[in-house]
Amino acid sequence: MRVVLAPDSFKGTISAARAAEALAEGWSSEDPDADIVPRPMADGGEGTVAAFAAAHPGAVRMPVVVDGPAGSPVDTSWLLLPPSAEQQGGTAVIDLASTSGIELLDGLRPWDADSTGFGQAIAAALGHGVSRLVLGIGSSASTDGGTGMLRALGARFLTASGTETVPGARGLRDVERLDLSGLLPAPETSVLTDVTNPLTGPRGAAEVFGPQKGMHDAGDRAQADAALGRLATLLGLDPETPGAGAAGGVGGALIVWGARLLPGAQEVARLVGLAEAISGADVVVTGEGSYDGQSGDGKVPSFVAGLAEDAGASPMLVAGRIAPDADPSLFRIAMSLTELAGSAEASLADPARWLRDAGARLAVEARRTGR
Repeated sequence: MRVVLAPDSFKGTISAARAAEALAEGWSSEDPDADIVPRPMADGGEGTVAAFAAAHPGAVRMPVVVDGPAGSPVDTSWLLLPPSAEQQGGTAVIDLASTSGIELLDGLRPWDADSTGFGQAIAAALGHGVSRLVLGIGSSASTDGGTGMLRALGARFLTASGTETVPGARGLRDVERLDLSGLLPAPETSVLTDVTNPLTGPRGAAEVFGPQKGMHDAGDRAQADAALGRLATLLGLDPETPGAGAAGGVGGALIVWGARLLPGAQEVARLVGLAEAISGADVVVTGEGSYDGQSGDGKVPSFVAGLAEDAGASPMLVAGRIAPDADPSLFRIAMSLTELAGSAEASLADPARWLRDAGARLAVEARRTGR
């Protein structure tokens, strides 16, 4: 039996690569002859670099120290994919989650967190000589409109008197002038995101994503929204552009820089060869930390399930939790680690253990039914 394991990360608890490994260990314990093919996935958020590293054995992690979302140093890395005939300088894969992500904060900083570290990692990759960038922009900590990132790439954001603005959304309110003369030119750049929200308005970066970054007051969100709108005018960006609101406005800043925004799960799947791996598979197992009502909208599990169906394979789901509003009908079997462990606390404490348990149970069921 050919089994493809293509989970996303279980955010904040276990990486996609480790989740696939644990599922494989569990499956093999019940079906040691299975042909197991791990293809850990991502949609542009946490685990994007790891997914590419798992799919490209020749890739090299390039260490870099950046200013994290709170301004303190963060030891991280970007991934260098080997040069090819098409990309002589190689491709850099960089995720915002590991440089300016919300998981890097000890406490939320809605006005002061910024995206500088992400820009510093991009600048380091450009300094190395890469000819292509693949950027994952999920899990942002800030609502700075991408000003921190652009500043790290050479842009200047000024008050009316010509002084530099402070980082984050706080400084964004004071931006009156731009100086883009020192901005580094963009190479071929693909941006992976599952967010199509505009920059401003009721579906914009501040209103929709501000609360999860600590911006709970409606008046604060209105201030941030207005500041993002002024920034868009200065940058010459249509704030209604789909995806401009991704990562607190980093999506819009990257559009202005010359990047292309692409559906995260779809592009990661293409670049790691997921469709080829699934071809001829009997079973495809995917998963994520919380499978909820939004998981059917371009997230990894629903996308992988579609590929499995197209290939004639049985799609199966393992999630940390399956929310009451979720529709798991895409999958022949759907398992919740919370239910297997008896509580959310138990599953979160040792997700690898319960993923191994889930893998073993799925193998037994697949063998019983002939997949």
